Amino acid sequence: MKLKTTIMIAAVVVAGLVAALFITHMDKPSVANGPHGDAEDAAENTVKGPHGGRLLSDGDFKTEITIYEKGVPPQFRVYAYEKENKVSPEEVKLTIELHRLGGSVDRILFRKEGDYLRGDKVVEEPHSFDVKINASYKGKSSKWEYSQVEGRVEMAPEIAAAAGIEIKQAGPASIRTTLELPGEVVLNKNRVAHIVPRLSGVVIEVRKNLGDRVRKGEVIAVIDSRELAEAKREYIESVHRLHFAQSSFVREEGLWKKRVSAEEDYLASRHNLEEAEISKQVALQKLLSLGVSAGEIKMLSIEPEGDVIQHEVRVPFSNKTLTRYEITAPLDGVVIEKNISIGEAVKEDSDMFVVADLSTLWCEITVYAKDLGIVTAGQRVNVEASALGLKSAGKISYIGPLVGEQTRSAKAYVDIPNPKGEWRPGLFATVEVVQEEKKAPVAVAAEAIQTLRDWSVVFVRYGNLFEARPLELGRSDGQHVEVLSGLAPGEKYASHNSFVIKAELGKAGASHDH
Repeated sequence: MKLKTTIMIAAVVVAGLVAALFITHMDKPSVANGPHGDAEDAAENTVKGPHGGRLLSDGDFKTEITIYEKGVPPQFRVYAYEKENKVSPEEVKLTIELHRLGGSVDRILFRKEGDYLRGDKVVEEPHSFDVKINASYKGKSSKWEYSQVEGRVEMAPEIAAAAGIEIKQAGPASIRTTLELPGEVVLNKNRVAHIVPRLSGVVIEVRKNLGDRVRKGEVIAVIDSRELAEAKREYIESVHRLHFAQSSFVREEGLWKKRVSAEEDYLASRHNLEEAEISKQVALQKLLSLGVSAGEIKMLSIEPEGDVIQHEVRVPFSNKTLTRYEITAPLDGVVIEKNISIGEAVKEDSDMFVVADLSTLWCEITVYAKDLGIVTAGQRVNVEASALGLKSAGKISYIGPLVGEQTRSAKAYVDIPNPKGEWRPGLFATVEVVQEEKKAPVAVAAEAIQTLRDWSVVFVRYGNLFEARPLELGRSDGQHVEVLSGLAPGEKYASHNSFVIKAELGKAGASHDH
């Protein structure tokens, strides 16, 4: 019974191991090998030469192929041997062809340097290629072929899709060079009004409160002011004096023309008329400067016209007509400050209300001294207030000429349209200044870039293979990166989730070995 039980347990264990092995290998992407390793080395048990390179034999003739890169760009150095003895490099003619994924071929010629043959071209990374060697020594030709694999991952399309890997083609893109600066949303100072009464009095009406919307010309408060009554009295009296002066002038002019009165009396009456006219104009301008409307002024008195001697004075005045002073809004906006209450005595310079048009705001940008040569008026910017998830595009309208002694920075401003009232003064913002926008002939998605050894790479796809391609990179705007060398237009690469491929590559754990 015990034997039967033991056999059954063993059978279950074996079945479990087989299933686990099957699951482990089922649809799993294969990794050719890591940096500068050779997937075939282990299988072929590659023979190494005295210099650590690959030793290839054709009878008694041997070549040792090395890639040397200590202090110099990678280069082929080939040593020749006959049996165990070194052969002078001058006696050997050699060419090497490197066949890479995608069909490109690097043909390398050799010349003597010291006791070895040196290739005439840099061996570009990655060092992953099929190698074809043609050598000639003492009239005999020798040929060898081998593969060197580096930075490759084999992954079927369905596996890549399941891992969320997206494929794009390298091609042209507009790259915007930007500079990020701190900013703060503030009131548009061109659309803010501090409302003062311009004369003293007592508040008898307050029609608007904090947050209320006002229209231009709308009455927002009323003051009872003796100063206003005095100014109106001066105007009324000036009009009456003008009536009198005009009547006197008409009479004196008629008498002088009839030679009844002296010319001196005529000239004196004309001078009095001019003075009366000046006094009336001064009184009128005073009322207008206090905000009294032309219609209200017209109700105070009838001005004389032409040479009419008879005139009418509008009296008596209604109650409070002379002392009632209406405070009106100078622009459309919102009351953001209110500093009065009914019954309060106010002076002529009291800040009664502050009204702001919040349909447009400013973003005040802090421009550090080192960036003043970059930021200019008219530059396009993007303003983002992350606290509320708001974004706006605009242009720098003004840059202050002064640099703060403590902050060592200047202020710049950009207009922010705010028709819905979503933006609020006091919000901190990040301002992205667009320095320039140029077309890059070849660019890749920024998220596609991975770091491998000391390279910046993308994983280029060839069928079921992904290969790490070292790149020389240029400008970046956070979305795209310019490729200066290493990738041709139209080549397909992993643009999203490329870290999955890097992780698979890391599982190989191979070293940089030639």
